Parts: sequence; C-alpha cells; structure tokens
Amino acid sequence: MEALMQFGVAGLMGALWVWERRYSRRREDELTQAHDKLMEQHRHLESLVTLVRTNTRAMVESERTGKRMCDLLKGIVDELRENKRAA
Repeated sequence: MEALMQFGVAGLMGALWVWERRYSRRREDELTQAHDKLMEQHRHLESLVTLVRTNTRAMVESERTGKRMCDLLKGIVDELRENKRAA
C-alpha cells in the first residue's frame, strides 16, 4: 500500500489500468475459446442435420418402393384370380 501511496493518483491510475488490461485480456481469451467451441458444435450440428435429411430421403424412397411393390403384387394376385375364374 505504501508503495502505491508514493506514486499518488498517477500510480493508482497506472495500477488500475494494468489490472483492467489483464482482466480484459483474460476475458478476450475466454470469449475466443467460447466462440471456437460454438463453431465446433455448429459444424457437428450441420453434419447431424445433413445425416437426418439424407436418412429421411432414404426412408421416404424406401416407403415409395414398398408401396409400389405392394401395388404390383396386388396386381399379380388380381390377375391370377381372374385367370383362375376364366379357366
């Protein structure tokens, strides 16, 4: 405390400036780390969304194919029944 007193108000202002700069630098580092983490999570989420979209398209196409196969099989069964009646 006595060391600060000998420099007076200028010493106090200098000490506060040094303290503020150190705190600001630490806060900037924390913000940079948080931003980097968010960007990494964003990349992971983009990959996940792409995967879900791709899987959804595949499931829809699979459902369409299954419906077409059911329709074809129904047509075959109907045709066989008609042939059986005609015979």
